Amino acid sequence: MSDHGLYAVTPDWDDTTRLLAVTEELLRGGVARLQYRHKSASPALRREQALALRELAERYRVPLLINDDVELARELAVGVHLGRDDGDLAAARAALGPHALLGASCYGDFDRAVAALAAGADHVAFGAMYPSPTKPLAPTAAHSLLGRARRELGVPVACIGGITLANAARLIQHGASFVAVISDLFTAPDPFARARQYAGLFARHYQDTLDD
Repeated sequence: MSDHGLYAVTPDWDDTTRLLAVTEELLRGGVARLQYRHKSASPALRREQALALRELAERYRVPLLINDDVELARELAVGVHLGRDDGDLAAARAALGPHALLGASCYGDFDRAVAALAAGADHVAFGAMYPSPTKPLAPTAAHSLLGRARRELGVPVACIGGITLANAARLIQHGASFVAVISDLFTAPDPFARARQYAGLFARHYQDTLDD
């Protein structure tokens, strides 16, 4: 399991066939982590889509996390990502066990990240890094948080919000372990090629780091 790379987050699509087709192209292109997020889905649709995505993720050996649904994550034996109003991190860790991936949204708040790790999270996420079509009213987070969290907390650091191929390299340079992307992946004319381009940004950055 990679500790850096492209983190694909699904859009609110009810069309499961379309969702799976685009997600598989992204996985083929080089996604490192996958999060299932569908805020408006019925419980039945959410379970159906999550099960199908788990099968895909397992085929490509990519970790799957479920957004804000600890019970579904526990049922599927996958990870979970929780936001501010999505439940208690310590309770989620207890429910999922010590080895499941547990991510926490920390917005622009470093102290929240510290508290999240103390409660059992193994990685943290900051954002929105840029104005986001998914959450247009979300306040932006300072890029400097990424490097600070990597240095002081020593865990993988994800970022989300308005990320595109044009601005992702800047975030990786600032210290992002993962760039979490929705729109720029799932609406791309060629999802496979777009994922390959993001993966290339990480490959070049880490090669340059080794060369230094």
